[in-house]
Amino acid sequence: MSARILVVEDEQHLAEGISENLQLEGYAVEIVGDGESALQRWRSGGIDLVILDVMLPRLDGFSVCKAIRDEGGRLPILFLTAKTSDDDRVYGLEMGGDDYLGKPFNLRELLLRVRGMLRRQGWYGQTIQPARIADVTVDFGKGEVIQPDGERSTLAEKEGLILRLLVERSGQVVSRDEILERVWGYEVSPSTRAVEHMVVRLRKLIEPDPERPRYLHTVRGLGYRFSPEGEA
Repeated sequence: MSARILVVEDEQHLAEGISENLQLEGYAVEIVGDGESALQRWRSGGIDLVILDVMLPRLDGFSVCKAIRDEGGRLPILFLTAKTSDDDRVYGLEMGGDDYLGKPFNLRELLLRVRGMLRRQGWYGQTIQPARIADVTVDFGKGEVIQPDGERSTLAEKEGLILRLLVERSGQVVSRDEILERVWGYEVSPSTRAVEHMVVRLRKLIEPDPERPRYLHTVRGLGYRFSPEGEA
């Protein structure tokens, strides 16, 4: 069964161009033109990936993304936007977005990103035992971080993929370039700042003291290392 992609874009010609190219790749595509309609369609189920414009009528893309994550949605979300400053990219990641593509963009690059996101979603969904980190449980199957008091936080796709990679390589240094290749995996990768920001987000979820990490370590000039037993 082909993946179903929701394109949320109020520029009709652009939305139709994206849809046509995705359909030629074999995907099923639906288009909506505003944020509230996007949330309604996602809530009805059956969507595997969202391509989401930031500047939308009724409800902006950042708010749509945050609502999906707050309601437990784990599907990949790719932002499209004319806002390409680092601050905007970081804010999109903070809201739970997985990737960012600035307008104008190359359609081939868009297709590469979509293909990679769906492929990695399959890897991420493979069975793996939950990881116990201090008093926190990470359930990769559900994409959740469970605190000792039972509070649950949703992992965005890229956050979960980075953490899973580091956990699978416990005790080893994983370079930023390898993380970019394994987690993003297409020809045009974001800067390493995206990796750094997501590691900061992960520390807030799993570290007892994010300012003094014991589990997710930065190895200066090399990359990151996960210490399952914890160390200063």
